[in-house]
Parts: sequence; structure tokens; C-alpha cells
Amino acid sequence: MKQRTILHEASLHGKGLHTGEECTLTILPAPENHGIVFRRVDLYGKPELTMRPEGTGNDLVRQTTLSDGNTSVHTPEHLLSALVGCGIDNVVIELNGKECPILDGSARPYVHLIEQAGPVQQNAERDYIAIKEPVSFSVKASSLIALPYDGLKITCTSADDRGIHTQHLSLDIVPETYAADIAPARTFTIYEDIEPLIKMGKIQGGSLDCAIVLKGDKVISKEPLRFNDEFVRHKILDILGDLALLGRPLKGHIVAVRPGHALNNKLVRAIAANEEESKSRARIAPEQPAAGIQVTSEPARRRIKTVIPGETSLDIRRVLDILPQAFPFVMIDRVVDFSKEDELVAIKNVTINEPFFQGHYPGNPVMPGVLQLEAMAQAAGIIMLKRISSEGKVAFFMTADNVKFRRPVRPGDTLTITVKITRIKGPVSAAHGECSVDGKAVSSADLLFTFKEAQSLD
Repeated sequence: MKQRTILHEASLHGKGLHTGEECTLTILPAPENHGIVFRRVDLYGKPELTMRPEGTGNDLVRQTTLSDGNTSVHTPEHLLSALVGCGIDNVVIELNGKECPILDGSARPYVHLIEQAGPVQQNAERDYIAIKEPVSFSVKASSLIALPYDGLKITCTSADDRGIHTQHLSLDIVPETYAADIAPARTFTIYEDIEPLIKMGKIQGGSLDCAIVLKGDKVISKEPLRFNDEFVRHKILDILGDLALLGRPLKGHIVAVRPGHALNNKLVRAIAANEEESKSRARIAPEQPAAGIQVTSEPARRRIKTVIPGETSLDIRRVLDILPQAFPFVMIDRVVDFSKEDELVAIKNVTINEPFFQGHYPGNPVMPGVLQLEAMAQAAGIIMLKRISSEGKVAFFMTADNVKFRRPVRPGDTLTITVKITRIKGPVSAAHGECSVDGKAVSSADLLFTFKEAQSLD
């Protein structure tokens, strides 16, 4: 796919959400491989800020802040989201203030600005960052995971502490769906959070013209909700804006539970670090090994073995034979029922020694929902490999839909994972998975897979 910029400049004017200051914002065309660059025209020398994962300031409370030395730009996430969602790679953004206008609290005015400027294709090909292996983060009740996917997809669950406004949505992000389904979603806040935010010096420009307020089970806004699930759509909008800090378009599937700007930024930094590590490995040619690195004729990975016809259960040794995962990412201890062709029952013994309990959460350990999803995915991979000639192959996890987390899973629990194939069409297979503890469902999801040779994942 080719890179894109805009045909001519376009401007808008508005007030910043947190500073309350007026600002004029202008977008201008930029050449190929230029990227997205902010230019503070109100400061001496017109300093510029480029998109860098480490380019965020310390202030990530209810906003993203770009910072480099004494130069900063506050609350750029809605504009960045619109640029990512509309597929714009190269643009200069001029600001005569330190905060982007909040406008109506959504990205829709910025989409209109981009359309006014006229998106145009350039000659250079896009240089994507592609997720090759899962990356995940969890903080308190929030979690994010990035999974391999040929495209950009976001699956998000949004909820408040009381669980009153829990919403879930999964979407492939392309310009058409973004403009219609994500850009109009407005920012929102809990009524009880307003006073503490004001005391922090935040939301000086906030009003019902640019935000939705949630008070108990009531929704307070100047106009009706634009979507029944407007809150989770705005969370997806924010994730897309924060992904712009990668500096390159992403191919991957982001699964988010109660995300926020600080956690989004942690994931962006981890994705960028993994990408840099992959580039470093690629620069070390086998014919010219770096000092201290021994090159052997055989790959370091273990050979993925086949599922043996007639097996009705699998112990941990056979699980490790079949799955490509290794410590600490093996989420199945044993397959207890492998007798049915299209169904499997496995278990995961959840102990306090699990490494993720060190940070999730100290004093109140809870198994992250994304790892329950991973357990279902691994179980589904095993049952699907039983259906094909599986020697040396890996079930490649593509998407997860209808993800639901119902109860916490704690140390001492035995997680029972039940997976059933629901559809097979060519190289793509679908399955439904459910995790339970003591017969009570704790999570479930619909999963989609394809198959690849294990070597092709290197």
C-alpha cells in the first residue's frame, strides 16, 4: 500500500480541554517518508516534535502529551487518531499554542479537516511495523495485548469501577469504518472525577459541549449518544491516537480491557523495542557472526511435533511437544479430554508462583484476562492441529471476538479450558472457547486461526 499525505493546507480554531486556551491548528502536506510532525509556530525557532514512542511527557493523566526538552504539545490524541484512521502518513501540523483544540470531544472535526485538505496518494510504499509475537501489559484492572494480524484490528472492553457502563467492540480499522464508526465518539468522564481533575489543573476548558458526563447510571450530555456503545468506541479512538507514536503504521490486533493513555504508551514502547530487536537480529548475518555468538546449522527452536492419532489426553510433555510457546507463556498444564474430534478440555493450575502475579496485582493477585484468552487460543490450536497434517506447523491466532470476562481467577484456582471447533473453511478455522473455575464460567471468546509452517514465524 502506498503512503498518503494531503493536497493542500487546512486550518481550524478551538479551545484546549485542559488548558482552556484558544489555539489555531493547521495541517500541511509533507513529502514521502516524512512522517507526522508537530511545529510550534508560537515559539522561537518554530521547534518541531516527531512521533517517537519515548516522546511522551510525564503527564499522561486523561491525555497524551508530546515532549522534547522545553517543547510540548498537549492532547494531540484525537488529531493523531484521525490521521491514523484516515491513513495519512506524512503531514506537518502547525500550532500557535500548546494544546490541540478539543472541539466536540471526538475526532470527527479532524476527519472533516483532513477531507477538506484532500488526502492524496504518494509514490513510496508504506513501511509497516508488524506484530510477530504477543506483547502484553497489565496494570490493576487494565490490560493490553498486541497479537499478530494482517491488518489493524482493535478489540476493546470499556468499564467503570462499578461495572455500570461496561461495553465491548471489535473492529477492523480502515478509513471507511473509522470515519463512520469511531471518529464521532466523544470523550467522557465520571461525575465524581470532575472535582479532583479540576484540582489537578485539568479540564479548564471542559464543558458538556465537548464531553459526556456519567453520573451513576445516568448519561449527561448536550445531545443524545451518537452510539449505544459510544464509550468503548472512544477508547478505541484513543488507542489509535496513541499508536501514532510508533512513527509508522501498525499491522496487528490490539486486545484492550479498560485501556488508558499511560498503559497505551507502555504498549507502544514495547512494540517499538521488539521491532528494534528484530532489526538488530536481522543485521547480524549468519556468515559474519558477532563476537560471542555461535552459529549452528540447526535452528535454536525445538521442532514442533505432530498430534498422534488416537490420543485421548496429553500430559505436559506432549503439550510442550505440540505448542510453540515456552516458559513463561505456556497456559496449558494438561489436556484431560482429547477424545472428540472437534472438542477439547484442558486445565491450567493457577499458582501463586505465576510470574504475572508479581505485578497483577500486589496484595490482590488476579490472573489477567488476556492470559485466559491466550489459554483458550493455545487449547484451540491443539484441537485444530489434530484435524490436519500438523508436523512442523503452528496454529496462527488471527482474531478474538465476543470476548467476555465474568469472574476473577485467583491463585489456587484450577482453570478448566473447553474449546470446540465451530467452522473450518480452507486454511482458516473458527472455534469457541470458555474458561471456568469450579463449574462457573469466568471468560469466553470466539477465536479465528490459520496455519503456517513453524519456520515461517521466524
